Amino acid sequence: MKNESLKDSRHWLLLMLTVVIACVACFGAAELAIRVRQYIKFGTLSRIEDTYKVDAASGLRIPVAGSTTGGIRINSMGFRSPELKNPKPPSSFRIAFLGSSTTYCAEVSNNESTWPHLVAQKLQGQWPKVPVEYINAGVPGYSVSSSLQNLKLRVGPLNPDVIVIYEGHNDLSGNSFQLAVKQGLVSKQTEKNLSWPAQYSLLWYLVEKNLLIMSNQRTAHQMEGKLKFDKEALIAPFQHDLKDLVEMSKHVAPLVVLVTFSTRLRYNQIPEEQSRSAVTSLYYMPYMSISDLLQGYAGYNDVVRQVAGETGSLLIGEENSIPPDGQHFADSVHFTDQGSHIMSERVANALLQSTALQEVFASKSATAVATGKR
Repeated sequence: MKNESLKDSRHWLLLMLTVVIACVACFGAAELAIRVRQYIKFGTLSRIEDTYKVDAASGLRIPVAGSTTGGIRINSMGFRSPELKNPKPPSSFRIAFLGSSTTYCAEVSNNESTWPHLVAQKLQGQWPKVPVEYINAGVPGYSVSSSLQNLKLRVGPLNPDVIVIYEGHNDLSGNSFQLAVKQGLVSKQTEKNLSWPAQYSLLWYLVEKNLLIMSNQRTAHQMEGKLKFDKEALIAPFQHDLKDLVEMSKHVAPLVVLVTFSTRLRYNQIPEEQSRSAVTSLYYMPYMSISDLLQGYAGYNDVVRQVAGETGSLLIGEENSIPPDGQHFADSVHFTDQGSHIMSERVANALLQSTALQEVFASKSATAVATGKR
């Protein structure tokens, strides 16, 4: 009996060991598949965060200079742009784009499909004899205050002729988080609340992230346990920071452009579609309801319009001209290649109608003639 009992114990131990090994093997295979997929899309098997570094000169987090990850190419200055001459040739026209991942175009397949590149191409087509250069100074995670430092320390010295500002999501996320902390709803931002395995396993991270999103979507229209919406507290910091950024930009470039922020989430959608469209916003702002998110984005766009009017900047509106679907948005706020193309048309068409821009190009054309560059 003792031998039989020992045999049974060994049998079950072997079975359990086999199951554990099989589970680990399956998890490892799934982890590898996820990382291969990431490599195909972004050109790296490691964390996306490893493609950024802290710039010693400015203290800003920027893309690694001279790097190539998938379809993302970073120039020697740390911008997702072609190489630039420094100092800038007098006859060249240079346009800078300030913003975060929605300007950097984190979900767009290659540099040539980013909306800053496409805008520059459209301007070049209109003025073929003036060399058109662009600086995509967008960096994922940047707020307006980050872009202000970016302008002071990295973009301003490159002497852009036009500065285009496209901001909104990260400021709403940051300002709403501060309000949520004051109201006792949260103590840490979403990413800092993830479990420790999510720090090392991409598969675990994605599973945990998507489970959180699905949970947030189920309660997206509920008001109980959500932020007590305070429009003034959410908007005032954004208005202050945006005005500072515009005023600094006006000291750098003769033309400053403000673009209202586009999101997939819209007022005229049915509730189920709103929950799907708010996926990214609900992940980073789980304490906000759909109603609050709509009010927040609308309020921030009102600020953009107001600041443009107060500072005499060129305003580009029509934020809802980009269709709110999965073909044009990769999530709540990031464009796909198709969305990026429509965004570029929205921005370029407004610029081409600008008398101020035409005057800038007229001056560049005259300089080109005077210096024999034409």
